[in-house]
Amino acid sequence: MAKKDAMVSALQKELVLRKDEFKDEVVETIYFGGGTPSVLTSEEIKRLIDSVYENYQVSENPEITLEANPDDFSKNRIIQLSNSPINRLSIGIQSFFEEDLKLMNRAHSAEEAEESLSLATRQFENISIDLIYGIPGMNNDRWKQNIDKALAFNIPHISSYALTVEPKTALEHMIKKGAVQNVDDEQASYQYTILTEMLEKAGYACYEISNFGKEGYFSKNNTAYWQGKKYIGIGPSAHSFDGQRRGWNVRNNTKYLKSIQDGKLPMEKETLSKTDRYNEYVMTGLRTIWGVSLKKIASEYGEKYSNYLLEQSSKPIEQKLLVLDGDILSASKKGKFLVDGLAANLFMLNLD
Repeated sequence: MAKKDAMVSALQKELVLRKDEFKDEVVETIYFGGGTPSVLTSEEIKRLIDSVYENYQVSENPEITLEANPDDFSKNRIIQLSNSPINRLSIGIQSFFEEDLKLMNRAHSAEEAEESLSLATRQFENISIDLIYGIPGMNNDRWKQNIDKALAFNIPHISSYALTVEPKTALEHMIKKGAVQNVDDEQASYQYTILTEMLEKAGYACYEISNFGKEGYFSKNNTAYWQGKKYIGIGPSAHSFDGQRRGWNVRNNTKYLKSIQDGKLPMEKETLSKTDRYNEYVMTGLRTIWGVSLKKIASEYGEKYSNYLLEQSSKPIEQKLLVLDGDILSASKKGKFLVDGLAANLFMLNLD
């Protein structure tokens, strides 16, 4: 308890220490996630949100999200959160099937996945869930059932990702032993096609490769990142971006607390070159419905960059993997699942 209180106090102090970084900006979104924000009480959440309001300009209706897993959501907890400033939940469902959850070593059960949504939808309108496709042993019928179960809850936002096998995990060990089949990229690609077709038919827009939202429910937090807006990350391991530089806090909790108590920011920074920023814009832009603007590239980075992009994209445009509409370059339906590789081929080596 004492350690948690010290961490909340340190987070509040970091918000104060960094307020000048955002003095000309308006906070449109506050996101509790990337760790275990569900351990915070409603009072602790309120303390942190109050600190944001006291030290920053905040928009009239900010999006305030709490990210958590189904096993974090009891009925009382959901009600407490609904009475707090939190107005959006992001729930890591991953799958509605027990065998998938066990394979991915998830802490929650299939029953808890459904129960958490049943409770959450009674108290919150703005909810996002995560679903994973390409899971070994998950056939297309089960994947369709996963999507149908999500749609039955009328969730306005769904984020969906292909399973990646992280090194030194139990899943990687089982695959190496032959106890579990490896991820099938072709099947994952087909399941992504199933996903986009079913969600678009149900009224969701695929506004970013992995994100689907109904009108008015696109994630403001994620959209700000993809559009290159400034953001401040608070706490151990948190990342920040000011338009020119990227920063990241120390991972170690003890070192973080000591540094903040001493009035010092425990952060390393790197300044992005013009070419780095061009490459990042191409990568994030191609993943979204807004695409990449050649006019923006010419004005912000120079015609050398826009001419290079046109030249490099000519072949994938011929292959109907990319589409050029006016000055906007975007991924076609055919190219969506390949977009990371397509973007990499448009990157420029550092010329700054």
